[in-house]
Amino acid sequence: MKKVILTGIDFSDCSINALEHAISIANKSAADLSMVWVNRPTNGKEIYNVDPENITSEVIKLFEELLVKFQPRLTSGKITYQIRKGKVYEEIIRAADEVDAFLIVVGTHGASGFEEFWMGSNANRIVSATIRPIITIRGGVDISRTVETIVMPIDSTLESRQKVPMTALLAKYFDATIHVLALFSAPAEDIKEMVKEYVKQVVIYLQENKVKFLLHEMEASNLTDATIEYAVGVNANLISIMDEQEITTSNLWLGPYAQQMVNHSPIPVMSIHAQDFTMGASM
Repeated sequence: MKKVILTGIDFSDCSINALEHAISIANKSAADLSMVWVNRPTNGKEIYNVDPENITSEVIKLFEELLVKFQPRLTSGKITYQIRKGKVYEEIIRAADEVDAFLIVVGTHGASGFEEFWMGSNANRIVSATIRPIITIRGGVDISRTVETIVMPIDSTLESRQKVPMTALLAKYFDATIHVLALFSAPAEDIKEMVKEYVKQVVIYLQENKVKFLLHEMEASNLTDATIEYAVGVNANLISIMDEQEITTSNLWLGPYAQQMVNHSPIPVMSIHAQDFTMGASM
């Protein structure tokens, strides 16, 4: 069965940017692409000042324009679209489940006449509610749509390593280098040794799968700030995280780690949901 990437569309510049990122990944993975627009019934009247009964025809027209522009850019797949009705995050997740998407890509600040569907809570709700890998791209982020450098932080949580297979898969698609970032949230030696042991296992996995990588260790009281600062410094194209990450006193008040990254990272973020599987799962 062919892979499918699903992307949320509200026809803003932000969501089109996410679409173009999705196309670059689809080309490398020989995947089809499914675009989804969700109409929230109570807000339909706000869309481009179009009467509610004309919204669907207007959306179809805009989708058809996107097909004309972007289908030629998809080298070995097909672009389709869906129009759904309901809560945005629920419908995006449901659509991804229906097509068994191996990846979701959304913009997080899609301000437009079609309302800010992907701003704030919707993107975070999708990240926290889906079991599928999801890449979020903040509005205004103008970054290369190829993936050459991926930053992958590893902390002391057991789940931290579960991001490795999907991250390695993307790295293989793009022949990218993964920067394995060992994050020490405390100077305690037992914490450091635990992180170092996890990193050793990650290195073995990457070596066995012939993925290029570099190692870097860093002490950090705030995991979000440290990860973003390092990623910016190495001109990363993607940061790979778990949707549940180590919580430290300094970033507890800011909210969950993944939420911070989605809201603040100037670099696209891939969030992986923690599941009951081993790092040795096949690529």
